[in-house]
Amino acid sequence: MRKYFVPFSDIPKEGKVCELDDPLIWRKFLQDFAMDCRIRSPLCARLALFTADTGCLVRGTLTGEITVPCSRCAEDALVAVNADFENFEEFSDAGTVESESRIVYENAVPYLDMGAVCWEEFVLALPVTPLCSVNCKGLCPTCGVNLNTETCSCRSDEGDPRLAALRGLVLHNA
Repeated sequence: MRKYFVPFSDIPKEGKVCELDDPLIWRKFLQDFAMDCRIRSPLCARLALFTADTGCLVRGTLTGEITVPCSRCAEDALVAVNADFENFEEFSDAGTVESESRIVYENAVPYLDMGAVCWEEFVLALPVTPLCSVNCKGLCPTCGVNLNTETCSCRSDEGDPRLAALRGLVLHNA
């Protein structure tokens, strides 16, 4: 896989703008992490890089569309990715890189790993519970039928039979 590294020596004082839209990077990460996600329209990251004595400021946007399973019915849910982000990747005091940093070294030369930055922002932009529609009814917990397209004949759970005597109980304010 191609590396998306930018050497710090290539970033001028006024900053550098980069665009990362290679579909291979996204496919590789999706495959490596076994994510059930398909790219619907190309994902594109635009990054502005600014160096400092202690690291690199990364400002960017990530746009595109993906298809993921709905969290209620498992049908396709279209998700628009539109994220703005700002990170500061910092060197450690000893000249090495912090464990969470996206700064890597090759032959003692520091590089910013733009692929890692973009992947992290992509994962953060994903919805926690993607839905195919706000009115999704989900699946029947008993028979598994998609309640958006069919109805089922399953009986609703009556609850714990030991509490059956209390079901008709009505409390009045005294």
